[in-house]
Amino acid sequence: MSATQFSYTSETLRQLAADVLRHASELGATACETDVSEAHGQSVTVRKSEVETIEYNRDKGLGVTVYQGQQRGHASSSDFSAAALRATVEAAIDIARFTAPDPAAGLPEEAMLAKSGVGATGLDLYHPWDLPVEEAIDIARRCEQAAFAVSPLVKNSEGASVSVQHSQFISANSLGFMDGFNTSRHYISCAVIAGENDAMQRDDWYSSKRSAADLAAPEAIGDYAARRALSRLGARKLATRRVPVLFEAPLAAALIGHFVHAASGGALYRKTSFLVDSLGKAIFPRHLRISERPHLARAFASSHFDEEGVATRDREVVEDGVLSGYFLSTYTARKLGMQTTGNAGGCHNLIVHPGDLDFRGLLAKMGTGLLVTELLGQGVNYLTGDYSRGAAGYWVEGGQIRYPVEEITIAGKLQDMFAGIVAVGNDVLVRGSKQVGSILLEQMTVAGN
Repeated sequence: MSATQFSYTSETLRQLAADVLRHASELGATACETDVSEAHGQSVTVRKSEVETIEYNRDKGLGVTVYQGQQRGHASSSDFSAAALRATVEAAIDIARFTAPDPAAGLPEEAMLAKSGVGATGLDLYHPWDLPVEEAIDIARRCEQAAFAVSPLVKNSEGASVSVQHSQFISANSLGFMDGFNTSRHYISCAVIAGENDAMQRDDWYSSKRSAADLAAPEAIGDYAARRALSRLGARKLATRRVPVLFEAPLAAALIGHFVHAASGGALYRKTSFLVDSLGKAIFPRHLRISERPHLARAFASSHFDEEGVATRDREVVEDGVLSGYFLSTYTARKLGMQTTGNAGGCHNLIVHPGDLDFRGLLAKMGTGLLVTELLGQGVNYLTGDYSRGAAGYWVEGGQIRYPVEEITIAGKLQDMFAGIVAVGNDVLVRGSKQVGSILLEQMTVAGN
């Protein structure tokens, strides 16, 4: 079997899903939804030119959710045999019988579902990479060697990795929806250590794409990882102060991730978010706009439907700084007395529209302040908005990076951080479902020694 071949055809997965729905109906379930999936791939890691790991994965799974009126039960299995399918459905029904009724439980409204058969039409999500392991090892070695070639101060490596992954799935429910598609995701990464004696610094970089043809050159990844590590040598501490803070693009994506969490249905109906009852209110400055674009070609979060089969659509989440929409599944929408936004499973290609400034322009606009390139810890309270994270980065004066800093903490409140976004750079980086450039904040507390 070729490394890019699946063990099951799409038609087989469809038949398995149909069998699950039939079993559920025969056993008395009033409604049912199921997902059948398969994934396979390989990952290679090289450290100091020696092969450290070669891993192969081939996984499959089936999940079943049944409803007895408003009682819900869920079960899963990795066994696709006929007996196992029936047993899994029976287990889900048994669980439903002992579950308290929930008025919000149930399948989506039929009118909200995507049309079956659309699959990944126009999305271009599947680019199989039949990469022999010997070639994967060579790519990883070239990546790491490029890092060591930058400077003799690049002393050590945590490894360079090449990963090739393919998956397929079918999602179906008893309202007649059945669809699915194949996807691919490949990456090259490198992490190195620079310095001498106790003065050592680590950094990394990676490239991840649907198609191997879109990946950055391995030599470029290794070179950039090394230069990032070298630039951190001689890091200092800072005295406590309040200054502007610039989040580098990868960290800006995480900052937008905090917004998504706070604006998601689970946090909202549980009232554990500072954004409860915030629709129609100004959360960001007027220049900020955030769009959701579920149908972008080759993007990581593209789909014509969410995990419940609900059709996805383009929409504006934030317009002129005003929150226009939450991120809701069918269940969380019902808990809030609203309608699903097609976000069961998360957001779909969230785009923070950039301004005119590039990265250097953002540094110039900041003048004096802190450029953050690494965050540590999980100090985010979504109920109050309190934000406190360990950080490292660079001190900036006169719009120029002066020296690296470490062992500091940045703190503020997410409400103030969002409202205090001065500019979004055009150095847009894609990280998972987020597309955003570096973000300059008006002011935060930087705590040091």
